[in-house]
Amino acid sequence: MVSVAPEKNTLRRLMAAGLVGSSIEWYDFFIYATAAALVFPKLFFPEATPIVGLLLSFSTFWAGFIARPIGGLVFGHVGDRFGRKPALVICLALMAAATFLIGLLPTSGTIGVGAPLLLVLLRFLQGIAVGGQWGGVVLLLTESAGAGKRGFAGTFGQAGVPIGVFLGNVAFILATTTMSKEAFAAWGWRVPFLASALLFPVVLFIQLKVEDSPVFRELKERRSDTPAPAPLKEALRTHRKPILLGAGLMFASNAIFYVSIAGVLSYATATLGLSRESVLIVSLLSSVVSIPVILWAGHASDRLGRRPLIIAGAIGLVVWAFPYFLLVDTASLLWLFVAATVGGIASSLVYGPIAAYLGELFEPHVRYSGASLAYQLASILVSGGTPFIMTALLGATGTSMSVSAFLCLMGLVTLFSALKLPETHRVG
Repeated sequence: MVSVAPEKNTLRRLMAAGLVGSSIEWYDFFIYATAAALVFPKLFFPEATPIVGLLLSFSTFWAGFIARPIGGLVFGHVGDRFGRKPALVICLALMAAATFLIGLLPTSGTIGVGAPLLLVLLRFLQGIAVGGQWGGVVLLLTESAGAGKRGFAGTFGQAGVPIGVFLGNVAFILATTTMSKEAFAAWGWRVPFLASALLFPVVLFIQLKVEDSPVFRELKERRSDTPAPAPLKEALRTHRKPILLGAGLMFASNAIFYVSIAGVLSYATATLGLSRESVLIVSLLSSVVSIPVILWAGHASDRLGRRPLIIAGAIGLVVWAFPYFLLVDTASLLWLFVAATVGGIASSLVYGPIAAYLGELFEPHVRYSGASLAYQLASILVSGGTPFIMTALLGATGTSMSVSAFLCLMGLVTLFSALKLPETHRVG
């Protein structure tokens, strides 16, 4: 990956915009997970039994992840042909609009079966937006950073994930603690979704104040006299191995992350008898710990390489898979925090270097398409299905050890993928 170091003020402005935009975008995406665990079963599937309602709710959650590869396909193509910035701006605006509309959505008690259908449609649009957004923000950051700084620069997109979880949990904690249960069920759950309107000023700032990456501008100049290529087609034809192994890199991190923010939230409240506010606080605190670890891991990967950090994190997740649920099953908030925090630290060692690593696996003219496909393929295979799989495993086996076995398997896939891919941090 060749990049020209921009002025410090330009890079700082870009990193700040990337962090804020990514954080709000992921906030929008993750508050759906919290609502799917806490309120959507009764509001959109009132006739179902509790377990079936939860499974149906998590199925709508999964719809966003099914859509993410579509977003990666469409906006990967747009980003490689027309620029990283325009693809990112469109995705951020789409996410803000879809999330805001969820906050206005009538429930099944008002419009019947149309309510869950509209919910799935808006969740699908959220997924398309996230699927296209990730490549835009991390490539703007990593392609604009000078050599030796790409890992750290990329973390300002990656850190948006735990910050988004933090903000989402704060929003729901405030909503559930400042109003009655009846008021929360009637209208209070809508407030976190309506707050997504804050993303629109960020979209405007990026559109007016942020330039496209130097790598794309150089690429555009080089091909100005030739027909535009078909980057998506080329990525699928010539880069299948890095796409598949790049997706595998994400399996462990994605699995434990969505177990922690959605699966355990439902399990701890419904099965272990813990209050939803206390579990949200635990999730909030463990997310805070992940933020500096992600930043450190990306920075360290600029010196040590991407693979050593990812391998260490994958091994940690394999080792921690069974202790994780042994601690959760104590129904102690302290041990729940320890379980989530240690798992989050191991996950962050994987997640921090991923932004730079996935970009470096592909040439500039197919980079948006290839990196997005790898990242979003993992989302449809693992991320969206994890809360559903966890609920199904618990229902079928009656023991959380089955979920631990699933987490262990995901860790092994990530380890295998990291061992099969080359080191890239000194490329370009």
